[in-house]
Amino acid sequence: MSTPFFTPDPETAAASRVADFARLQGIAPDDYAALHRWSVTDLEGFWGAVWEYFDIDADTPYERVLAEERMPGARWFPGATLNYTHHALRDLADDAVAILALDETGSGYEVTGGRLRALVASVTATLRDLGVGKGDRVVGYLPNTPHAVVAFLAAASLGAVWSVCGQDYAPKAAADRFAQLEPTVLIAADGYLFNGTTHDRRDATLELAGALPTLKATLLVDHVGLPWPSQASPSLVVPWEDASTRTEELTCVPVPFDHPLWVVFSSGTTGLPKGIVHGHGGVLVEHLKTLGLHSDLGPGDRLLWYTTTHWMMWNLVVSSLLTGATTCTYDGSPAPFAKPDILWELAARHRVTVFGTSPQYLLGMAKFGIDPAVHDLSAVRVVGCTGSALPAAAYPWVREHVGDHVLLASISGGTDIVSGFAGSAPNTPVWAGELSAPHLGVALAAYDSEGFPVIDQVGELVVTRPMPSMPLHFWNDPDGSRYRDAYFSAYPGIWRHGDWITVTDHGSVIIHGRSDSTLNRNGVRLGSADIHDVVERLPEITEALVIGAEEPDGGYWMPLFVVPAAGVTLDDALREKIRDAVRTGASPRHVPDEVLEVPGIPHTRTGKKLEVPIKRLLQGAPVEQVVNPATVDRPDLIDHYARLGAERREGRATA
Repeated sequence: MSTPFFTPDPETAAASRVADFARLQGIAPDDYAALHRWSVTDLEGFWGAVWEYFDIDADTPYERVLAEERMPGARWFPGATLNYTHHALRDLADDAVAILALDETGSGYEVTGGRLRALVASVTATLRDLGVGKGDRVVGYLPNTPHAVVAFLAAASLGAVWSVCGQDYAPKAAADRFAQLEPTVLIAADGYLFNGTTHDRRDATLELAGALPTLKATLLVDHVGLPWPSQASPSLVVPWEDASTRTEELTCVPVPFDHPLWVVFSSGTTGLPKGIVHGHGGVLVEHLKTLGLHSDLGPGDRLLWYTTTHWMMWNLVVSSLLTGATTCTYDGSPAPFAKPDILWELAARHRVTVFGTSPQYLLGMAKFGIDPAVHDLSAVRVVGCTGSALPAAAYPWVREHVGDHVLLASISGGTDIVSGFAGSAPNTPVWAGELSAPHLGVALAAYDSEGFPVIDQVGELVVTRPMPSMPLHFWNDPDGSRYRDAYFSAYPGIWRHGDWITVTDHGSVIIHGRSDSTLNRNGVRLGSADIHDVVERLPEITEALVIGAEEPDGGYWMPLFVVPAAGVTLDDALREKIRDAVRTGASPRHVPDEVLEVPGIPHTRTGKKLEVPIKRLLQGAPVEQVVNPATVDRPDLIDHYARLGAERREGRATA
């Protein structure tokens, strides 16, 4: 067994909530493996214990924990009625900070628990007066500010269904999502901040409202101080100031455990985005487990995780309120030109205890020589990281530049369950480049091509028993066929997520990349993340993307696209250095056929590389069948890759 990179301090681990939870179950507090085994072999016992530990306040009790275990179709806590908003607000002291609103300028303001309750009560009353009731849809076109949190909690308090996307989405891209829901109310801001620029989204809001014919009203938020026109929407207009300053009492509507809470959308890179529906109860118990046990969040903690409102991490970050912790919103670039280390500065100034980010952010900090340690980060005890696989090279950098006391928690999950499949806990060791263990309640395995679990071999990430936060259904999927096809077509009754993983002999999990973009050279399956990890460590390379494309003549082309760092030229010497790095850092089989310079790597709006769409473009699929440019961070790059594919097919491949 390899030596862990990080071992938790025994006293700190013993004082954690997950250790306390284990003791109450008669399990040794330092034996995470035993706790996990129990959590997936006795689903009713485990989830019932989560319910009791976090004192879920149901208006009517549940009949049993798990009435039907089949996937899909598991029935959790039948009979129970409750409300997410009630739980989000109940443990917030009136004078404690519930939300800390921050932006890239370094300024900020606080929203106390009492103030948050008053804001939610006022907006709830406004929505009710506008005809919003149980099951109606309320949508937000909003940046990551307290307005979005208040709007969501108000909608949920009524039993309405919430959905939100950031204002960097074009109106058509936002309408592709929201129009499917036939919303009753739109809540939109005048603009947002990013990289020193105030982006005016008033016209975009008007265009979006015009594309949503079911709207009864639009609530207009004055966030960046741009005046709205007198008639700013084809529907009734309500200024946020009027909607949020009423004196009202909040009463949350009890709803069944599986009543829809929100709709989160797939990236929508091909076709219309899929609306994934999650329920009040499933999100409540899953997020209490994830944030309360795995992240050890509670009153007095502060969570700052860089996210946009259309990434599922926003949903998870808002749920830190369930634990009584302070949630931090942030409007702006994660590394603005004027102050690229602003997030670390804010974390130090506001004594953040859990700091969350992405692998690209950490790698970028290292590559550009930014040292977070110039700030006092002694309060930070966890650095969470998700969005893609965190390479092993990032671990020593975090230790040296953030602190050797910090637990670096790499997490893998998804919008599909709006939570994590694997990660860390206060009582788990950490191995560099690996996720410490499957999350509690997640019956995770790696399956080979025959559908058998394997250890220390690459396999498909599967979940063999249900989780409460698995989707209730997809929106506009009445017979459930799209839902079943998405997750259960490969192994009936078993959730297949679409990632290649290795479950190691010491219980950790290694993520190799998406299985639908697997590299398959001469019958050997390779993970793209293994190559990206090696190449992106090189100081000469900003970012890399490897693709494996089957060709009509039976051949296989595996190019590596790289974005050189500023001032660096991709010459033969650098190409050879890259090949050598891949050969020694991964294996000879991983060495690409060609190394090609590109102006950039396109991503989804949530930061994932467009591996499958780029592969299909290289194989000759028409752009309009492969990717919706509105869902891509840099749509200008799409034609570049389509042209590369065409040139290769014509025998005129060029770098």
